[in-house]
Amino acid sequence: MAAFPKRVSVHAVQQDVQEADNDSGVYMNFMKSHCCYDAIPTSNKLVIFDTTLQVKKAFFALLANGLRAAPLWDNKLQRFVGMLTITDFINILHRYYRSPMVQIYELENHKIETWRDVYLHYSNHFLISISPEASLFDAIHSLLKYKIHRLPVIDPKSGNVLHILTHKRILRFLHIFGGMVSKPGFLQSSVQDLGIGTFQNIATVPQTASLYDALSIFVARRVSALPVVDEQGKVVALYSRFDVINLAAQKTYNDLDVSMQEVVRRRRGCFVEGVIKCYPDETLETVLERIVNAEVHRLVLVDRGTDVVRGIVSLSDLLQAMVLSPAGVYALKAS
Repeated sequence: MAAFPKRVSVHAVQQDVQEADNDSGVYMNFMKSHCCYDAIPTSNKLVIFDTTLQVKKAFFALLANGLRAAPLWDNKLQRFVGMLTITDFINILHRYYRSPMVQIYELENHKIETWRDVYLHYSNHFLISISPEASLFDAIHSLLKYKIHRLPVIDPKSGNVLHILTHKRILRFLHIFGGMVSKPGFLQSSVQDLGIGTFQNIATVPQTASLYDALSIFVARRVSALPVVDEQGKVVALYSRFDVINLAAQKTYNDLDVSMQEVVRRRRGCFVEGVIKCYPDETLETVLERIVNAEVHRLVLVDRGTDVVRGIVSLSDLLQAMVLSPAGVYALKAS
């Protein structure tokens, strides 16, 4: 006798769909239920630059304090007008570099306001900030929508900057307090199956290329790090925007014709962000643990055995997939 299929009620199907939706929206709801103030540490370092400060001194101050960016205060306007970041340092080097024999006068003598006058002709640059009462979901949306890595949290009453929120800080907050919610099932799926990361047109730099070539890729592609690869496409190092600031410490920014192989050799012994890798078949939970514990901004996705670069999994990719996509918001794909 043939077995009859089990009858499933419409209500049961709707309940299964709702449970699946709730499961995918766990982290979305978590971020919506917490405000930016919740993610601010009880003690943190904040440096603010006046726009009349010399560019060179500002970058040395960033380096001395281990920071990647600082809010800019315009004393004439009596308000914050933007951020000075390592991207500015890269753009200055790339724009004014001529040869190893010529001093970069603009870096030595420019004030921040002078550089902004030049740069603003080529960029619609303005200060993007958020209120401490705004949700972390809104903060993630702003970070990804505007393709920024630093989001000042400004008190609307006093106008003071309370903190600079980053992708890393938000993901760390989720890692610490996310245990209060149930783990969603998608954590056990592989990053390849989930499609998390960038897998096409990956920005890399050959180890035989010059440092100036690497800066050109940073400027043109607007990426935050470049896998340095050998002739077979195997990753041998990772050169990030933050590594560029070390040129100021070493006072080597007047020679950008040096090869990337030499750059990597010189920086050994300094603090640099190493190559932390992941594999296509690893679960999202494994990738999350690795990126949070290593305190890096991205993982280089490689083939097992060959270490050939196949993709990049960044903090932006993870926050998009875990928090924004369940809400139907696709900020990374916005133009």
